[in-house]
Amino acid sequence: MRRSGNSGGRIGPSLQKSWDRRAAANFIAGGCGSGLAILSSANALWSGNLEPSAFAAAAVLIALGLLFVWFEIGRPWRFLHVFFHPQTSWMTREAALAPPLLVALAATALSANRAAAAASALLALAFLATQARILRAARGIPAWREPLIQPLILSTGLAEGAGAALLFFAFAPVSERLFLSVLALAAVALRQFAWRFYCRRLESRGAPKGALAALQAIDKPVLWAATLAPFLFLLATFAFPLFAAPFAVTAGVSAIFGGVLIKGVIVTRAAFNQGFALPDLPGLAGTGGGASTRPGRS
Repeated sequence: MRRSGNSGGRIGPSLQKSWDRRAAANFIAGGCGSGLAILSSANALWSGNLEPSAFAAAAVLIALGLLFVWFEIGRPWRFLHVFFHPQTSWMTREAALAPPLLVALAATALSANRAAAAASALLALAFLATQARILRAARGIPAWREPLIQPLILSTGLAEGAGAALLFFAFAPVSERLFLSVLALAAVALRQFAWRFYCRRLESRGAPKGALAALQAIDKPVLWAATLAPFLFLLATFAFPLFAAPFAVTAGVSAIFGGVLIKGVIVTRAAFNQGFALPDLPGLAGTGGGASTRPGRS
């Protein structure tokens, strides 16, 4: 513990170690799968073109994300304990939504039924919302507790899902992927706005310098590779129809890359805790009466 004059003791922010890449993989795979279910359902309801394999892939992604969480648990065979606190835990609510969501996705993949697709979309949206609330509930991590983390996680999941959906419709006629392309452009743009507002809010609130540095390091890749690239390649699919398929695939991969980058950094490299300061240290001379050091700023 560092002491500075009569300002008391201070413990500066440090990077949390409880959640690692496996936790990030849950947010990435679960968000991408949820977004894929939502975007595929919207496209099916609007254009009538329902792709069963997209819903099967969404189920696999969500299940894979939950599997990563299971691997992260210190005692994996006690995973049922996560279901014990639905009234207080967003992780419990996420886990509770998973079974009906996976059933709905499987039913849609097997039946190609639009009603099942609509049910899948609603459950996927609820699942994605619980993921956003899980991070928001972590009060000790400034980069997670920021209220704007919720629209960022939601928009990122939709952008990831749009990118994944583009992979399934890359070789479809223009008429069948026009609506999906519009949704993908909107989702990517929404994610960029949410990202900028989120970063600015953290800067204005004085988040730990390590967290701000981690976010700043990916700001340009998020803009260029994850936002402008999907825009340009999606527009190119209409300007150069002969190369529409590879352009659509590139746009989809770029959109997914943005979600992987943003969530991976927020969950791991930007996850500095607040730190704390004590105005008085009992038993140490010269520490009483001073102003406390403001924590979480270095």
